[in-house]
Amino acid sequence: APPARTAAAVPESLPELIARARELDEQGHPEGPACWARLRTLVAARDYTHPDDPAVGPLVRLRADLLADEASRAGDKDEFAVAADLYEEAAGLYDDAGLPGRAALARASALLAAAEVPVQGADAAEAKAAALTEAHASIVRLHEETPGLAPHLEARLLRMRATALGLRLQTSGSEEHVAPVLAEVELLHAFATRHDVVGQVSGALLLRASTYALSGDLPAAVTEIDALLHRLKAHGPAWHLPRTLGLRGRLQLGLQDAQTAHADLTESLRLAADWPADAVDAARLHGDLAQACMYLGRPDEALRHLTRSAELDLRHGSRTEAFCTYSNAAQLSLDLGRVEDCIALLDSLLAEPDVTAGELDDRLVAQLRLTRARALHAGDDLKAATAEFVALAAESAGWDDDPGSHAMIAAETAVLLGESGEFGRAREAAEQALAAHARDPRYEQLSNCLRELARLQGQQQGPDGLADALAFLADAGRVADEARAAGYEARGRSLDSALAYEYGRVNAYAGAYEDALAALEKALALLGEPGAEQDHAEEWAECVRLAGAVEGIYLERPDPALTRLDAAVARLTALGHTDETEPLTALAARLRDEE
Repeated sequence: APPARTAAAVPESLPELIARARELDEQGHPEGPACWARLRTLVAARDYTHPDDPAVGPLVRLRADLLADEASRAGDKDEFAVAADLYEEAAGLYDDAGLPGRAALARASALLAAAEVPVQGADAAEAKAAALTEAHASIVRLHEETPGLAPHLEARLLRMRATALGLRLQTSGSEEHVAPVLAEVELLHAFATRHDVVGQVSGALLLRASTYALSGDLPAAVTEIDALLHRLKAHGPAWHLPRTLGLRGRLQLGLQDAQTAHADLTESLRLAADWPADAVDAARLHGDLAQACMYLGRPDEALRHLTRSAELDLRHGSRTEAFCTYSNAAQLSLDLGRVEDCIALLDSLLAEPDVTAGELDDRLVAQLRLTRARALHAGDDLKAATAEFVALAAESAGWDDDPGSHAMIAAETAVLLGESGEFGRAREAAEQALAAHARDPRYEQLSNCLRELARLQGQQQGPDGLADALAFLADAGRVADEARAAGYEARGRSLDSALAYEYGRVNAYAGAYEDALAALEKALALLGEPGAEQDHAEEWAECVRLAGAVEGIYLERPDPALTRLDAAVARLTALGHTDETEPLTALAARLRDEE
């Protein structure tokens, strides 16, 4: 069995501390960073004197070690450009110290970090994949041009070669990129096994499992992970267990086995408690556990894990990730109806110094404000919600690279303005949404918005609002036509039947009952009679109810209305849709009483 973890004390003597830091670094041990942090403080002191000890080596080597550690921490925070520069600087110092192997490793790390710098634009994925291909070729050349490497350094270079191609596969998702990763992994595994570099044997097996997962073969990935877990329990390193169980949990989520995923991730977190949180990415484990909890219908537990994940990211200095997770937590609070909790969390985030100074990503801040505006709306503060939506719609109008998001924000803004009875401003916001939608279509959101505006205007203004309400519905009709032509299928209600129903409702509000009934008949024809599945039984029953009310009450033709209602009740009952029959039975009873 792998040795149980005992928290190692940081050595007091300087030569011992330096030796210990290098030994832990060689193993990839999670307690290495604590030693480097202690050394960084000591070296920065004005009275620092470097030990005159051949075993320790010159000060220039220690400075290179510290730079490489700093670069690694920058990479962990996704600060890839910073990491690349620091690794290059470390490589130069290793050269000065006469350590070509370490210089090569630092240069390889710089190449990989530079290839991971985010690329903007439509072909970003293609550009990043090309950068990773080039980085891999450069690392292979570096490897070939650096003879006499110590086995642990050579294993790390082989690991970087495999990682570069693994990241390329992750970026491209291309089937042709699978085999090259597996070939590099095989090289790494064979070398690490031959030289007994235990951590890299485990690393190779983990990379192989990840590669199968990225290629879509989740069962093969689970088989690999299970073999690796067996090996880790027998031979270690113990600190790889939380990460490996975490990946197994994510694979089980992909296989839609949330119960097993929850068990794996819970065990992973239990083991992770033995190690520094940064080393085992406890924030990620909590985030994945939140996802498993949502699948299992345990939103309160999910919310706790999301909050913990965000707290750990903040402590680690990963502010963007933390704010993204807090944003998800706020949305979940809102979904759970905890409006005040949601607003309080968002207010505290929006008051953070880097947010108020404009240093955080503006789109992320906009997402936080958007959720806050929705929470204000849910809490019936329509005035404050509308003001925030109007401000966000004005800001998002300048997002030339993301017109789709502007379309959705402007559409929501239009609906809130409609709820406030400001239909002139609502029409302006809807026009903005339509213009952005023309550049980046959002068929369902636009259709929903335009139909809701028509309903609001019909409900609030009756016959006086009919012409403007019908204009909104005509726009919704054009959106539905575009969606049909594009082969788009709505995730919710069919855009055509929903539109016909809204024509019925709006005409009914305006007293145009014959037009209303004709529109509802069209909606029923488009829907078709329901089947045993719960696909559109509720929507069909609501169309029948409204048609029955228009025909029986407003057009004063109770007999055909009752015939319609009784037939619908019989059909729904036979199919087992008893809940849907209740409003129809109630309306039929009312019509019979009035007769």
